[in-house]
Amino acid sequence: MIVNHLNLKAIVAATLLTVTISMPFAIAAGESSAESDLLDQLVSADAASARGVDRELQALWRKSGSAAMDLLLSRAVEAMTKGDFPAAIEHLTALTDHAPDFARGWYERARAYHAMGAYGPSVADLERALALNPNDYNAIYALGTVFEQFRDPKRAYEAYLRAKAIHPHHEEVLSALERLRPEVAGKDL
Repeated sequence: MIVNHLNLKAIVAATLLTVTISMPFAIAAGESSAESDLLDQLVSADAASARGVDRELQALWRKSGSAAMDLLLSRAVEAMTKGDFPAAIEHLTALTDHAPDFARGWYERARAYHAMGAYGPSVADLERALALNPNDYNAIYALGTVFEQFRDPKRAYEAYLRAKAIHPHHEEVLSALERLRPEVAGKDL
């Protein structure tokens, strides 16, 4: 019964995130000039250059502006690498409590929850991460994977298309689009 309740919560939250997928590519209110320039470069880059731009964007998005918050993020990522997801969630909960406007903290906690099979909390954190950073193509990709898990290939495909529009050379996104194309071909997107 608990699993069904969590799945229902995840489906409802994922449905609400459809708005996030379909929103325009407007620059977020707090987006820096450097971030905007990198996002522009990413769209026009070739595959080799895109990897470098991606690394720069990820480095930028990992900076909270606080050494203490960056340390919490680092400890959480280390815990996830070791497979200690409960510890990662503890660190990330402290991070999101103390830095609620730091999108990366929400995204990383969504990853940790997802790894533990807690899809409702994972989707809720993805929603928050995307509200704070609608250009985070990795969070959009993660949302697509959730839609796939809940057997909604159309919404998954839409999420992957949105991620591809931001990062045209994202390998996982391209693979997912190719995998889903036969299933959604002929359906209105």
